Amino acid sequence: MEYNDVYDRSRRLTGRTHLRGTKWKTGEYGLIVCVWVYDGDGKLLLTRRAPEKSYPGTWENSGGVAKAGETSRQAIARELFEETGIRADEKEFELLDSGREGSFYYDYYCLRRNTPISEIVLLPGETDGVQWVTFEQAHEMIEQKQICKVIARQFKRQEPMLLSRQKIEEKP
Repeated sequence: MEYNDVYDRSRRLTGRTHLRGTKWKTGEYGLIVCVWVYDGDGKLLLTRRAPEKSYPGTWENSGGVAKAGETSRQAIARELFEETGIRADEKEFELLDSGREGSFYYDYYCLRRNTPISEIVLLPGETDGVQWVTFEQAHEMIEQKQICKVIARQFKRQEPMLLSRQKIEEKP
């Protein structure tokens, strides 16, 4: 059984926990974290959702629900490692955006890494494929509904911020 911290409408911890998979009460919120891993050369790392997950076979960035007791940065470091085998210190993640939708607060991060596909370790039951894609390829995948619709919406909103980091990396 997995528990998540409960936040209030102002994103303050309430001191209560929530059993994952059960319905959230009105006015209670959890925390979801996501990370766009980019290589500095114009590509993003995507993983494919395993068949037993919601949106099976679609592509996404890494992320998931923060566990009880975890900070946002602790959660994203754990999720990235669990889903890809990529280790990163919490301080390395750059916060891009935050928001609230439904019963969750969301924190969106980016992380520069140029990890070869051969070094990616996928988590059975979570991910079953991995690839580096250009921003153009990501748009094509969205049009073809190959990227999870929730992630596609995030990408469109966060693309300008991600592109600005790529351009910074490309300057001499």
